Amino acid sequence: MILPRLLSLLLPLMLAAIPLRAEPVLPQFLDKVPASELVAGADAYGPVQVDPPVAPVLKGGETVGYAFITSDFVTTTGYSGKPIHTLVAVDLDAHVTGVKLVKHSEPIVLIGIPQAKIDALAAAYIGLDLVAEAQSGGTSHEVDIISGATVTVMVIDDSIVRAGLKVARALGLGGLAVDAAPTGPVFELNADAPAATDWMTLEGDGTLRRLSLDVGQVNAAFAALGDERATARALTEAPETTFIEMQAALVSHPAVAKAILGEGEAANLPNWLAPGEHALVIVGRGIYSFKGSGYVRGGIFDRIVLIQDDVSVRFRDKMHKRLGAVAVEGAPEFTETDLFKIPADVGFDPTKPFRLQLLVHREVGPIEKVFTTFDLGYQLPPQYLRAVAPPPLPEAVAEVTTRDEAAAHQALWKRIWADKQVEIAITAAMLAVLTLVFFFQGLATRNARAFWWFRMGFLTVTLVFLGWYANAQLSVVNLMALFGALVSGFSWQAFLLDPLTFILWFSVAAALLFWGRGAYCGWLCPFGALQEITNQIARTLRIPQWTLPWGLHERLWPVKYMIFLGLFGVSLMSIEQAEAYAEVEPFKTAIVLKFVRAWPFVAYALALLAAGLFVERFYCRYLCPLGAALAIPARMRMFDWLKRYKECGNPCQTCAHQCPVQAIHPTGEINPNECVNCLHCQVLYQSKTICPVVIKRDKRREAAAASTARDLSGHPNTPKLNPLH
Repeated sequence: MILPRLLSLLLPLMLAAIPLRAEPVLPQFLDKVPASELVAGADAYGPVQVDPPVAPVLKGGETVGYAFITSDFVTTTGYSGKPIHTLVAVDLDAHVTGVKLVKHSEPIVLIGIPQAKIDALAAAYIGLDLVAEAQSGGTSHEVDIISGATVTVMVIDDSIVRAGLKVARALGLGGLAVDAAPTGPVFELNADAPAATDWMTLEGDGTLRRLSLDVGQVNAAFAALGDERATARALTEAPETTFIEMQAALVSHPAVAKAILGEGEAANLPNWLAPGEHALVIVGRGIYSFKGSGYVRGGIFDRIVLIQDDVSVRFRDKMHKRLGAVAVEGAPEFTETDLFKIPADVGFDPTKPFRLQLLVHREVGPIEKVFTTFDLGYQLPPQYLRAVAPPPLPEAVAEVTTRDEAAAHQALWKRIWADKQVEIAITAAMLAVLTLVFFFQGLATRNARAFWWFRMGFLTVTLVFLGWYANAQLSVVNLMALFGALVSGFSWQAFLLDPLTFILWFSVAAALLFWGRGAYCGWLCPFGALQEITNQIARTLRIPQWTLPWGLHERLWPVKYMIFLGLFGVSLMSIEQAEAYAEVEPFKTAIVLKFVRAWPFVAYALALLAAGLFVERFYCRYLCPLGAALAIPARMRMFDWLKRYKECGNPCQTCAHQCPVQAIHPTGEINPNECVNCLHCQVLYQSKTICPVVIKRDKRREAAAASTARDLSGHPNTPKLNPLH
């Protein structure tokens, strides 16, 4: 009767926790992040669209990209079992221009990971090409893993890529149209196209582009900066004096190269350029040099930069070649004629527009300057281009952008498991060895010294590999996340994302039925291993060991259960608050973050370890909420593997006095809630020098053997006993 009544009370709460309809969350966050933080130079957001839920990012009233929240498009949840809301912006070519983590419930990020690392993670996605991601199945980029937050980072990465692909495809950005085929014409250089042979025609048809500035324009530009020092140092030449006349042409096209450079230089150009590289000729005259008088060999041309979308190229001396003059008929006289190489690896597209940015400086102090820039825009005229049929995008595009959420979740955790094969194999081997030790504990503990070294070695592997390397430290936060998932709609996804934690929890569940909580607490908990190893070092250094009076010791046991119940109660009201209070566990500080944290957390963890130098496993005994949580279901264990004599406790107290965690009552019973299965009592159980029962038994056997020997020596005609009887 109690169970049905309990279910009738819980069912409405569970149903209420499941949303009936998911409303877009984008409007909640747009006013918290300025548009300029997502797209450089942007000044506003447009109205939020309904389908898909995106907001145009505006620059001077024009749409330069779109902003969206990943959780509006994908349902991948984090380690907490809750969505990670990441605000992302993509430009019209499907490149990510900005990422901002705006809301989440990840405990390792809330408390532990510095904000600088989160900002660096977000910045790493700027420039990510979603078209390339679609073509590669979402794997063409490297993921910058943050130590201790592997699951969270992988979820953020998966959400950004998959949500970005869905947005790009829905809006047709970068050619990722709804029908999975590129839209818009695609061009390539038409090497057969002819070029004019005179300067005037080349200027007229756009083959040559000009930037012309006089002194008056430059003085006005500096005056507009509002710096009185720059205005006061205006150029004194007549306003109509030519400051600079700079012209440029893309000579990667053979006909343009032949027309401007001449046949000889054009013939040598392919030898100067490597495959995929392009060449730009720049000429100039006036009182200002686009190269600059401060240029030295091995340096950089700091007055000009080529910009195309998110590509920028600064030219160095190895990318430069000085020309005597241009060969085209009717060309004016120029004081500077230079050829510059555009590297192949920058992603420059000669068929698209670009601009040359000219930097002009003015000295306003002994070592201080102010700067302003002017742009020379360039687009190779259409007569040098030809349209080509766009290649169909690979099937991976459709697969990635149309994959349902269940399949995407499965693909993500399978990818993580595939990347962790070595760690999984080592963990499985550790579990196999530990299982054999527990099943054959009599054999394993026969040699006390060998078993001590085995245990210290196993704990060292637990600390270094499971703890500091793999961050596989279980926590009471895992249990609160599990309860939250059961209430709000259980999904395996959040638990499968961390292979080692998943494996350890399954092994703990099995061990609880066979051996109790000690299988994990005594052997597989990295912080427990750290406590025991440091205590052994303290013993070697002869630091005194304190044994608390049994009455006080027994009354301190409930403290950890009260801590666990308090955390569990808080989690019913606010899981985020409970995760903050779960800092009573020093695991995150000592194991996951390896003591690289704010000093109060480090001081707390070190204080617990210091207490453990005098009282072995002080934290495990009295404060650990995870140990308390595991002890409750461990009451259901089916077997009692630890062997005892009827003399244990009365009169013998040897095991009780030597138990590392005082888990043996004075009456001889082992308290399974406190036992960490260190098997030290089983070493004593077989000890021929410590256990009184074994010593007494051996003495009886020795006496019986001696008596038999005397009887045989006193009666020489007595027949020998058949060994089979």
